[in-house]
Amino acid sequence: MSAGCCFATRGLRRGELLGLRWSDVDLTNGRIAIRRTLVMVDGKPATAEPKTVKGRRSLTLAPQVLEAARGHRAHQAAERPSWGAGYTDSGLVITTEDGRPMHPETLSGLFVRQARLAGLPKIRLHDVRHSVASILLAQGIHPKVVSELLGHATIALTLDTYSHVIPSLQQEAAAVVAAAVLDPASMPPQGSPEGQVRAVTSSS
Repeated sequence: MSAGCCFATRGLRRGELLGLRWSDVDLTNGRIAIRRTLVMVDGKPATAEPKTVKGRRSLTLAPQVLEAARGHRAHQAAERPSWGAGYTDSGLVITTEDGRPMHPETLSGLFVRQARLAGLPKIRLHDVRHSVASILLAQGIHPKVVSELLGHATIALTLDTYSHVIPSLQQEAAAVVAAAVLDPASMPPQGSPEGQVRAVTSSS
């Protein structure tokens, strides 16, 4: 479950989390490929193609997420022998204890319980996806990058969905322009990380 929460910090949908296979995870280079999603058909789990072409994407894993993924895989390998012939080798990252695909509502319930135990406010698993997008936009990451991360069909969908974050970006952009015109000396050097963030913010 910890690995699932970590992968969720990349903005994955619930179905994308549950449809993620170990063959989609590059533990050496720290990347995952989103190629399928898990859906329920007549009460049984099945895999399907992402809703849009943009839904198929490759994402970089932060070191903390990569560490959690490695630990989760090691845990799965250690538990597998105890099930013997009763283990189902689904190849999925997030599974039941015996290796079968996990029901989406089961994953959501586990997340809610873990969040409560951590003392967090009542939140849903899908709220993590919204938080990821809001945080990135508020930090000045270009909406196109956020759109690609989330697998949105268009950048317009991203902007419409997270329009509540845009006013703060507009304020930041106004401050950048004012500083550049009225006090150029206060601007970070163009090649510096701070300057790059400012440039991305003003271009959005």
